[in-house]
Amino acid sequence: MPSIAAHIEQLPSNQIREITQAAWATPNAIVLSIGEPAFPVPRHILDAGIAALDRDETNYTPNEGIAPLRRSFAEWFGDRNRIEVDPARVYVTAGAQQGLHLAMSMLLDAGDEVLMPNPGYPTFTMTAQLVHARPVSYPLHPENKFQPRISDLEELVGSRTRLLVLNSPSNPLGAVFSEELTSDLVDFAERHDLWILSDECYEAFTYGVPHVSPARFDATRVLTSLTLSKTFGLTGLRIGALVLPAGLGSEFNAVMESIVSCVGASPQYAAVAALTGPTDYVETAAHHYRSNRDAATAVLSSLNIPYLEAQGAFYLWADVSHATGGDVRTWVRSFLAEQGVAVAPGTAFGSQGEGWIRIALCTDRESLLTGVNRLPKR
Repeated sequence: MPSIAAHIEQLPSNQIREITQAAWATPNAIVLSIGEPAFPVPRHILDAGIAALDRDETNYTPNEGIAPLRRSFAEWFGDRNRIEVDPARVYVTAGAQQGLHLAMSMLLDAGDEVLMPNPGYPTFTMTAQLVHARPVSYPLHPENKFQPRISDLEELVGSRTRLLVLNSPSNPLGAVFSEELTSDLVDFAERHDLWILSDECYEAFTYGVPHVSPARFDATRVLTSLTLSKTFGLTGLRIGALVLPAGLGSEFNAVMESIVSCVGASPQYAAVAALTGPTDYVETAAHHYRSNRDAATAVLSSLNIPYLEAQGAFYLWADVSHATGGDVRTWVRSFLAEQGVAVAPGTAFGSQGEGWIRIALCTDRESLLTGVNRLPKR
């Protein structure tokens, strides 16, 4: 049999899926390893999607998405960031992950370098490799509360550097960039003439601090990736959006046509209802995640386990290096086997995650606290 492409063979395995699939195969396991919202989707959102099917809205949609959804995303994003967003700059994608793939496909040539966070979401690296680019990780250190440092970025930028990937609120960290840091990161990109790809999947969930989009400071080099998967719990409908600088529409349409052509109509109409209807779901979810964070961190403190105070998203980043023996990936498997609890190993998010785990806060309170209480005391 012929061999597959070398760059595909070199794609890293997704350690989050690895431990989660093991948990799904373990009877009565408590699954804290994956970010799946647990609330039922509001009825008006479901009804809008069903109504589209009842109207037989089953034909192709435009590459860039239906006009009502583009307007709805523009208003949502613009209102939350106090900026004007032309709907013509909004392009609907099959979830945020496809948005990342589309953006990198448009911006990167083979061999171009991408600066991406470590720890950071694993598909940042996987997607860059998929388009033959070279991922270059910039370290996030616990002593700096896992925030990027401009000095680290300056040391890594080179003649082939093309793109800076940012993620705030952060998955896996729950870290949120301040306005000052966000402005400094945009200034860095301007100095080196870089594109910025800003993953803002968790923009609706911050706790006591504002979400600040890099798009507030520069509309010419920032591409913003949005999704309704986390915001409204629509993970299976695969609805996201890219907010692009002006003038990239024809390039987007060409890449979109070559990958999936378009996003289905029914999920798009459901998304319009989500963005334009009541926001009770978002408010309830945010309150639940924040109260779960507070309850879980109280348990971690009682166990003397260090953690990063999550300011956003719905994860806790905890240091269990006292128990892992320098191999957290192996340890989470034994923790699942012995304690019946699945957490994501920090190394799923990069080398800087060794000794750390990510705990998802989106489950019910009882399961969360039962699972966290089974962590080994420091």
